[in-house]
Amino acid sequence: MTDHFHNPKLDEHPASNAEKDPADWVSGNEPITGAQASYLATLCEEVGVELPTGDLTKADASRQIDEMKAKLGRE
Repeated sequence: MTDHFHNPKLDEHPASNAEKDPADWVSGNEPITGAQASYLATLCEEVGVELPTGDLTKADASRQIDEMKAKLGRE
């Protein structure tokens, strides 16, 4: 007997649940990661704005990264 199961990793167009609103992240309140800080700094420099100051969370950083990417036309 051969039972086949559906492997979502093989879908041509994966489900949209791969992207969550940062407000729904379990780790969203944790401090910004080094990678996020570096990318945000690069984007801010490209846009020509000051890097945000203060303590950013992962969720805050993600939202700001998305905002900077939108300003640069990188969706």
